[in-house]
Amino acid sequence: MRKKLISEFLGTYFLVFAGTGAVVIDSITKSLTHVGVALTFGLVVTALIFTFGHLSGAHFNPAVTIGFLIHGDITKKEALYYIIVQIMAGIAASATLLCLFGNVAALGATLPNGSWSQSFVLEFILTFFLMMVIFGSAVHGKAVKSFAAIAIGATVGLEAMFAGPICGASMNPARSIGPALVSGTTQHLWVYIVATILGAGCAALIYKILHEK
Repeated sequence: MRKKLISEFLGTYFLVFAGTGAVVIDSITKSLTHVGVALTFGLVVTALIFTFGHLSGAHFNPAVTIGFLIHGDITKKEALYYIIVQIMAGIAASATLLCLFGNVAALGATLPNGSWSQSFVLEFILTFFLMMVIFGSAVHGKAVKSFAAIAIGATVGLEAMFAGPICGASMNPARSIGPALVSGTTQHLWVYIVATILGAGCAALIYKILHEK
């Protein structure tokens, strides 16, 4: 368990550090553009799954952990520890960025660019399909699991590419909680917690139905 939790902390830390760091650095330098930020998220997820997938399962995301819990792939105790460590890592990553750059671009916090309901629905859909890709590429018995990291990272990058300008494309409560708490931008945080958990949970339930024996 210790190795799993260390892996989850390191993976979630670098996911939030690199992903939201790309938002902060683009705000300062205007060099990355939205496409560069989306690619950063996709590439860092791919690299981290290859690195830590065999140790902890490479969740790095409380919504994904809850999805695995509903599907029966992790115990309640493990899930609780995973979620605590993931949130701590997200906060630590945002604190690091605050020390390095100051409170720039709300440290990459996810905010609706429109109504909260629009972002809620988008985050639900994005997380639902991300969780389905995770199950299909990394869990299913017939999956080519050596390519799971590429499939999952590509999905994160794709979803961030088209939905990021509207809702922030969080798909991950830890990714949203860290920047929101450290920067003080918490007014819509609940959207990115509730919608992502519901999306992952519904995906787990439907995946169970699809693959019932």
